[in-house]
Amino acid sequence: MRGRRRGIGRTALAILCAAVLLRGGASHASAGPQATAGAEVSGAIETAQRHFRVGGYTEAIKSLQSAAAQNPSNGEVYYWLGRSYYELRDYDSAVSQLTRAAGLDARNSDYHLWLGRAYGGQADREHSFFLARKVKKEFQQAVSLDPGNIAARRDLEEFCLEAPWIVGGNKDEALQQVNAVAAMDPIEGGLARAVYYRQGTKRLDQAENEYRQVLAAKPGRVEPYFEAADFFRSRGNAAEIEAAIQGAAQVNPNDARLAFHRGVAGVVANTNLASAERDLKSYLAGTPERSDWPSHAAGREWLGRLYEAQGKRAEAAEQYRAALQLEPQRRETQARLDRLVGKTGP
Repeated sequence: MRGRRRGIGRTALAILCAAVLLRGGASHASAGPQATAGAEVSGAIETAQRHFRVGGYTEAIKSLQSAAAQNPSNGEVYYWLGRSYYELRDYDSAVSQLTRAAGLDARNSDYHLWLGRAYGGQADREHSFFLARKVKKEFQQAVSLDPGNIAARRDLEEFCLEAPWIVGGNKDEALQQVNAVAAMDPIEGGLARAVYYRQGTKRLDQAENEYRQVLAAKPGRVEPYFEAADFFRSRGNAAEIEAAIQGAAQVNPNDARLAFHRGVAGVVANTNLASAERDLKSYLAGTPERSDWPSHAAGREWLGRLYEAQGKRAEAAEQYRAALQLEPQRRETQARLDRLVGKTGP
């Protein structure tokens, strides 16, 4: 995901300021309890964000529920509740909380962006056209409220490319978002255009050229390198994956996602498989599940592929089953397991 985080406590601060103005110059003594309550809510949000960053989504929810009880008019509390439920894949609760956030601050672009993503989780689970239409509506609202919200524009682009026309899929609309993003940020525009070529027109050679141009521009963030690495992985191009990894490592050599991508590069190249195994195991053991990072199911699948390449069929099957337990809808993983079980027996 490419969502952006809001600053801490800005909504609470706005509520406090409004309360003071409405009181028309109330005494310092009467304002004290409100200020204390606002500070407590702000502190609870900070605590929740710390839990969130390390994958402690359940702990974040507990902190935020306490804050909501103290100040039920704070949209930021419900926003982070929604984000936390989203990471737990409890999309119903995520929708409920993000709907409350958007109701309290209807002009907040990020609230609508994440509400659209939560609807997307529901729509994928239920295969619902009705919910899919809501996804697009929220993405469009996020873009309308903040035309500079690149994450919202890119999500809207991908929706328009992936969704059937009956629920709002439209390649022309997707291209409009690509052009708008490119006008604001050439690197993000290159990534958006690569997705358009890859998913919209199936012109993979042009998508590949866009990703190479992005890498040549030497972005100052790691995410563009990882997007490029994912594309070159799909093409089985180990050398290009390695080039993307090296670029990301120059930006942030401590990024935990490097271990995943190095492991994948080793499996694709079918070289240094012992190092690739260590990298993939390190990623699985040392990172939380995050919707904007490679999933642990993907890590398990690539470990399975590695063991399969080594002829360790039982170990490969174990990893494929673990991946499917985490994400039952992984078709490629299921196909690999089925082929393997067909060779080795039940």
